[in-house]
Amino acid sequence: MVLKERTDLLSTLPGALIAWGLPIAAMILAIGIPHPIKTWIWVGALIWMGTACLWNARRCKRRHCFWTGPFFLVMALVVLAYGYGFVDLGGQGWKWLGAVIGIGAWAIAAITEREGRYR
Repeated sequence: MVLKERTDLLSTLPGALIAWGLPIAAMILAIGIPHPIKTWIWVGALIWMGTACLWNARRCKRRHCFWTGPFFLVMALVVLAYGYGFVDLGGQGWKWLGAVIGIGAWAIAAITEREGRYR
């Protein structure tokens, strides 16, 4: 178990900040920016986090990373579709997307790590 914790990006502050903190901050800071810049910042951040999750899943077998990685990548496609008008989420679409991404990632982590952090 100690080896898994050492390779877990979430076990160190710098790892967690680079992999998830910076992209989340970029998404929050981009809220007031118009499309297409906001769309591409969100898409880039979600791809970054999804890739970090999948890499973390491979490195240390963190349970939730097996699910959050694909979730973030799918949400990047949804954000792209909304940003370019292929999906209509109404005038509050960015708020709905932010809520689904945040709550979804939290729920995935809470549910999948009930049986332990690592596979």
